[in-house]
Amino acid sequence: MTRDKIRSQADERMKKSIHSLQDEFKTLRGSRASQSLFEKIRVEYYGNKVPLNQVATLSIPEARLVIIQPWDRSVLPEIEKAIQKSELSVNPNNDGKVIRINIPPLTEDRRKELVKLTKNTAEQSRVSVRNVRRDANEEIKKAKSDSELSEDEAKKAGDEIQKLTDKYIEEINALLEAKEKEILEV
Repeated sequence: MTRDKIRSQADERMKKSIHSLQDEFKTLRGSRASQSLFEKIRVEYYGNKVPLNQVATLSIPEARLVIIQPWDRSVLPEIEKAIQKSELSVNPNNDGKVIRINIPPLTEDRRKELVKLTKNTAEQSRVSVRNVRRDANEEIKKAKSDSELSEDEAKKAGDEIQKLTDKYIEEINALLEAKEKEILEV
């Protein structure tokens, strides 16, 4: 396997770790209302579990208010149940036409819990990136022992993999810092 191929595979896998972290952070609640909070909610609709955004329109008219307007009013009770079962800890108000959700301010204890959760999630991503580095370094060693890479090429490949790892770890740290700031914002 060539040096470039090993590097590009590692880069691709590390990018996936970053995307996964970003998706996870989107669903963690900050102090403001956001449509991304509802991305994981699935609603029972004609016997199938479908994403909420496929059966209703979500809008955010104010910083702490979400309005969910279903396209078919018969699905209102199912949407309400799905939101109540979710991890959001919010209380939906159903008026027969739309569901209004007031996003209450986070308590200090809940903020601390969320910060701890974001740190754990970020650490899992760092471990994932380091695992990719380990796998890439094993590929380099294997290619070197199979005489596919020279000593110098193997050294350069190892350095490139370490630079990639450092870059993605920095990106994870920046994402963590931004999410912590958002959670702690009053």
